[in-house]
Amino acid sequence: MIEVVEEKRVGVAGVRVRYAETDQMGVVYHSNYLIWFEVGRVELIRSMGLDYKRMEADEGCGIAVVDVHVRYRAPARYDDELVVETRLLAARGAVIKFGYKVLRVEDGMLLCEGETVHVVVGKDMKKQSLPPKYAARFAAYLSPRSSDGVDSLQSDR
Repeated sequence: MIEVVEEKRVGVAGVRVRYAETDQMGVVYHSNYLIWFEVGRVELIRSMGLDYKRMEADEGCGIAVVDVHVRYRAPARYDDELVVETRLLAARGAVIKFGYKVLRVEDGMLLCEGETVHVVVGKDMKKQSLPPKYAARFAAYLSPRSSDGVDSLQSDR
């Protein structure tokens, strides 16, 4: 039996570790990875032709983090050049889920991976659906067919 692998589009954002992001042991302090997840998430949304800042201003809503899972695999250190790979994993109604990998550019080592779950909220912090323009773009991104009409499911059959 041949396994079918779905290729997800990946957003890529580069960051360089600043001295202030390290602890006394010279290792990146754990909470900085969450900031880098946000950098990756915003860049992924931008790469989809959307603008998170405009969503807040024009649609009056934001995406609040309600759950975070992080697994630290190896330390990042001062001046390391990193890449944050971000994927949209799910978007349904008011709930959005993203996945992340943080890799060191020099050797490609996976340093950290994680997921965040978000709920779309209005300025009153009450749950609401993702605005239609964003919901449609997210659904297209998650569809098994890519935007150029090429099937993104790969198999060797």
